Amino acid sequence: MHPFRAAVERGDVDALPRLLAEDVVFLSPVAFTPYTGRAMVGAILRGVARVLDDLRYVREMADPSGRDHALMFTARIGAREVHGCDFLRTNDAGLIEELCVMVRPMTGMRALADAMAAQFDAIEREALADGRARPAR
Repeated sequence: MHPFRAAVERGDVDALPRLLAEDVVFLSPVAFTPYTGRAMVGAILRGVARVLDDLRYVREMADPSGRDHALMFTARIGAREVHGCDFLRTNDAGLIEELCVMVRPMTGMRALADAMAAQFDAIEREALADGRARPAR
């Protein structure tokens, strides 16, 4: 089991930033421009944890090199069920250097976009409180 999955399943959002490379890139299912840096991506992951209920990983796949992982999940946003996949790419130190999230169906992605938009001011404040993050906008 990938450590990212283990931390998410434990509900240990504080452990997630320690699994991220300093220059991690997050590719959002709802935003075109990537988010970069451990502080910002860690804050985004905390925001996601606040809006997704009953997140369960249902399948995990890895390439033979162990650098690429696909973690398929189900979750709820209010009454809306979503299915998705976290695609992780790790660096030589085993830290996540890229996290790409895909979500379906479209109605679930819209619900996620709306829920995350409501969180984004708090996400930016959390990232900026780190002292190393720059505003995303």
